[in-house]
Amino acid sequence: MAGSGSLDEVSVPAGTVGGEQAEAGAGARPEGGGAVRPAATGSEQALRELLEQRVVVLDGAWGTMLQNAGLTPADYRTERFADHPKDVSGDPDLLNLTRPDVILGVHRQYLAAGADITTTNTFTATSIAQADYGLQSLVREMNVRGAQLARQAADEAGGRRFVAGSIGPLNVALSLSPRVEDPAYRAATFDEVRDSYAEQIEALAEGGVDLLLIETIFDTLNAKAAIAAAREVAPQLPLWISVTIVDLSGRTLSGQTVEAFWSSIAHANPLVVGVNCSLGADEMRPHVADLARLAGTYTACHPNAGLPNAFGGYDQSPEEAGRLIGEFAEAGMVNIVGGCCGTTPAHIARIAAAVAGAAPRPVPALPPRTRFSGLEPFEIGPDTGFVMIGERTNVTGSARFRRLIEGNDFQGAIDVALEQVRGGANLLDVNMDADLLDSERAMTTFLNLLATEPEAARLPIMIDSSRWSVLEAGLRCVQGKGVVNSISLKEGEEPFLEQARRIRDFGAGVVVMAFDEQGQAETAERKVAICGRAYDLLTQRVGFPAEDIVFDPNVLAVATGIAEHNGYAKAFLDALPRIKERCPGVHISGGISNLSFSFRGNDVVREAMHSAFLFYAVQAGLDMGIVNAGQLAVYQDIPADLLELVEDVLFDRRDDATDRLVSFAETVTGSGTKRVVDLSWREGPVEQRLSHALVHGIVDFIEADTEEARAGAARALDVIEGPLMDGMKIVGDLFGSGKMFLPQVVKSARVMKRSVAYLEPFMEAEKQQALLDGTASSDRSGNGKVVLATVKGDVHDIGKNIVGVVLGCNNYEVIDLGVMVPAKVILDTAVAESADAIGLSGLITPSLDEMVSVAAEMQRRGLKLPLLIGGATTSRQHTAVRIAPAYDATTVHVLDASRVVGVVSDLLDSDRAADLAVRNRDEQQHLREQHEKRQQQPLLTLAQARANREQVSFDELPVPAFTGVRVVTPELTALREMIDWQFFFLAWELKGKYPAILDQPVARELFDEGNTLLDQIIADGSLRAEGVYGFWPANSDGDDILIDVSAGGGTGTGGGTGGGTGAAGRLRVPMLRQQTAKPAGRPNRSLADYVAPAGDHLGGFAVAIHGADTLAAAFEARQDDYRSIMVKALADRLAEAFAEYVHLEARRAWFEPGSEPALEDLHAERFRGIRPAFGYPASPDHSEKQALFDLLDAGQVGLGLTESFAMTPAAAVSGLIFASPSSRYFTVGRIGRDQVEDYATRRGLTVGDVERWLRPNLAYDPE
Repeated sequence: MAGSGSLDEVSVPAGTVGGEQAEAGAGARPEGGGAVRPAATGSEQALRELLEQRVVVLDGAWGTMLQNAGLTPADYRTERFADHPKDVSGDPDLLNLTRPDVILGVHRQYLAAGADITTTNTFTATSIAQADYGLQSLVREMNVRGAQLARQAADEAGGRRFVAGSIGPLNVALSLSPRVEDPAYRAATFDEVRDSYAEQIEALAEGGVDLLLIETIFDTLNAKAAIAAAREVAPQLPLWISVTIVDLSGRTLSGQTVEAFWSSIAHANPLVVGVNCSLGADEMRPHVADLARLAGTYTACHPNAGLPNAFGGYDQSPEEAGRLIGEFAEAGMVNIVGGCCGTTPAHIARIAAAVAGAAPRPVPALPPRTRFSGLEPFEIGPDTGFVMIGERTNVTGSARFRRLIEGNDFQGAIDVALEQVRGGANLLDVNMDADLLDSERAMTTFLNLLATEPEAARLPIMIDSSRWSVLEAGLRCVQGKGVVNSISLKEGEEPFLEQARRIRDFGAGVVVMAFDEQGQAETAERKVAICGRAYDLLTQRVGFPAEDIVFDPNVLAVATGIAEHNGYAKAFLDALPRIKERCPGVHISGGISNLSFSFRGNDVVREAMHSAFLFYAVQAGLDMGIVNAGQLAVYQDIPADLLELVEDVLFDRRDDATDRLVSFAETVTGSGTKRVVDLSWREGPVEQRLSHALVHGIVDFIEADTEEARAGAARALDVIEGPLMDGMKIVGDLFGSGKMFLPQVVKSARVMKRSVAYLEPFMEAEKQQALLDGTASSDRSGNGKVVLATVKGDVHDIGKNIVGVVLGCNNYEVIDLGVMVPAKVILDTAVAESADAIGLSGLITPSLDEMVSVAAEMQRRGLKLPLLIGGATTSRQHTAVRIAPAYDATTVHVLDASRVVGVVSDLLDSDRAADLAVRNRDEQQHLREQHEKRQQQPLLTLAQARANREQVSFDELPVPAFTGVRVVTPELTALREMIDWQFFFLAWELKGKYPAILDQPVARELFDEGNTLLDQIIADGSLRAEGVYGFWPANSDGDDILIDVSAGGGTGTGGGTGGGTGAAGRLRVPMLRQQTAKPAGRPNRSLADYVAPAGDHLGGFAVAIHGADTLAAAFEARQDDYRSIMVKALADRLAEAFAEYVHLEARRAWFEPGSEPALEDLHAERFRGIRPAFGYPASPDHSEKQALFDLLDAGQVGLGLTESFAMTPAAAVSGLIFASPSSRYFTVGRIGRDQVEDYATRRGLTVGDVERWLRPNLAYDPE
């Protein structure tokens, strides 16, 4: 708990510091306090019991208290160190030996203030830190004494009090170099840091601590060394591991996110994980919330007393600290709270009082998940798709990489890693096994350098070697959770187990080769048997989690000319599902390039073999593979003749399969066949070539042309401001005049991004040189800067992404913050980036209120930036009525991407902005007046509306074939047949009726490219369909539907937002009714009208397409916005097709067995029944989705809801299914206060809550 240089005014009272010379450890421990423990079993159990009962309180800052104690150099030296050659007056740990009375007094004050746990004064008591004072030899004594003092104070305090041994982060970093000129250098080795920690931990255990607090972690590799030391010398002591987030970026000093940090240290199985130091409570909150969500253990926080003031002190009052931390406890985020820098006993007393009545955070039971990490986490889940492991950072697999390493050109080797990252690799395989190469040194140097390259370091590392010493050297360099590739049973069980234990100590995953004492497995039977044996050893004798085990069943070369090799590929494929069945929870990997070793040098054949093999392997259960990321042929693109030859070899279908493929290989070399392409445009000057590439969306030559332009320009920026922007101006003009369409614009943006990405390193170097020369300019280029975001609670972003691309193509700098972005982040970014405008997007109706909140916050902050509003659920009227009045500056609704450039251009032009503001204000006033008139139109009372309900006949009440819930996972090929392509074109803002629209060349090209990508998606399995649907007995009760949840399904609780489940196991789902006056003979409808008062049934469904975000992100990483947007557009269409598919299945199971409707009838909804969705016109309350999701147990297929009840993933559809032939879609429309109050009662909500969810439907102003 080392406080920094805080100079707050809390002093240590007389009589507790300076007045006592009590002998540490003297006196009997009070009754009930327990004994000083040689082992932690008893006190750990007592601490666990306390943690289950209430929020536990830690002490506060030590540095603050010691600085305020009025100590002089003589207090540090005393007679014992009077002649020590170095200045020791800054060494707080020395006071354990020279002024134990002072230390004991601080403990007593914190315990008296309400601390349940006191920390030892040993934050810097390690040999490495004490070397600055020349006191390394006293480390053991400092720690034993520090623990004894804390133990004495805790015993005196009585009750259940605990001692945490404070273990600080050291003054060296294993992931960072102290030498700018030598980024691979490290001031200490992993073993030196581990040994230094081991000495401290052993002494703390001897002194009687109850647990070990590894705190203020700024480098996770240091923490790993401390964990390893603790496991070695004090395995009986529980661990509390606490990270420091250094600033508002949400990362440690060494660059990790909170989630990456947790995955890196979770192997330690800590009793507690937490956050401390650097930030005040307010700034720390999101990181504490992240840990509370992620960690299946107790969580803690001990923040500073706010952020430092200008003098390095802390100004946050005890009252404020107590209030903020009390909010953490009330929110159920923490189990332990305390204070760090700047906090005092007064702060701890307030914190203790604030959490006294709060319930502790329940420790969640989290499902097993495979998480690896670099600076950022990488989770392998059901929707991850095939995981690509970059193979080119491997001296055995890349001649180029080997030359660079052997030539000591490590920076060039880092560039190879970056190419793999940009090519879409999910992990990086690093191998240094080469003759005459010092592999351990090369591995260490390369990984140390890689840690300083953020773009590459964000990925997890697969440390690849056949030599254990090299693997261990790599493990000592990786702060994230990497993977060791590989170990095997080749040398027998004991070496295998010992290596597995060491890997587990480092927290890494492991690849296990299908290799035992008899050699490598070649048949499917041997592969399964060896993997099963290894699985049992790892899980039962090492405690290795199954989710961290990756089996490599050996991809072996085929078509070698040796008959025994012909069945190798088929044996691999046959083994995959059997291994998954025998070893639940594991993953399977393979080195794909091994397969085609016989054809090295012939890329055409090799890429076809790899692609076809992967196509079948992924279907059989292959999760990941070592591949050259970015160089895989698309299965559907393999010529039919070559594919047949390849598959004959893979499946050993013909005796002459090898001979036939070899004969074909002799007819092609290198990249194989040539396409006839008009390249006459390549003959022009580079400026014309760049313009042509941009207008036509051609990426093939963009980097070479960009380099040629750069070489001829004075600055790299001149290429952007010259030929590139000239080309984009042409694109903008063509788009604006209707001669170019949105899909083509997005392709142009892809070319632009590739070119700019190439230029960025040059521009950065020029910027740094200009700073050195004093010639740097602060002038901003471009038309302006726009911040875009999908608001908090909403996950939909296709429209926003398209707007961003269009603005970028017109020379606006776009900062896209993504989805679910809180108002604070949006506005902080806009201010920090000096943005010229803000654009908000949202799809679901709760997003409208969030937009109002953002506008109100802009007003509160005094901002004057134009605010743009867009998204499917937004409208000119809502913007005028609800959003614009909350913000004095101009707020404009933008209909679609085709309008955005003109609007932004006018807003940012000093001459046109004023005119636009006046016109916009007048139009919005007119819309408000229209709205006011509509609001004044009388509604029926709720009683009158109910009296005019629809009269539905229930003579026939069909019974479904089953009740309860069924999971459905159709192939994408089945969904593809049901896609309504009309809406696909609308997403790209192309108007026309399908299929007639295909007569337009642009639409035809978009359609063909969409289907080509869909072919690829289906082939590689990167998207997956999962859904649930079910039926339950149901009946209507007035405007409610009662569902018999005992018939099966999920919890049916309504998640606290529905009407709830009654004692008879019936879920009440309230519905809304139209209140607008109708012409004679037309009813006021409610969905409840379509369910019989008795003896009926109701259906429900929720379906999703998983994997779109991951696939889109991979395209974005390659500057390919076009295919990124295309993926999401296709996923949306597949999700809607999935809903159509499930609805058809439901009708067949309910009342239309054998139904085979025509596709056009499906799309025109010419069938019996409806499937209305919550949040849409007939049932506009999005919050009702929670009841449906609970009923369906939608989480079992990966579906979730945000705080605003947007579905995740974004490509998802859900709703109810009605069988009544009379049922139809309708719009509830405006509702009165009487119905709102009635509905709130039926839902068990407050009127205010209902008004918030139904704001667009209210016929009155609730404010």
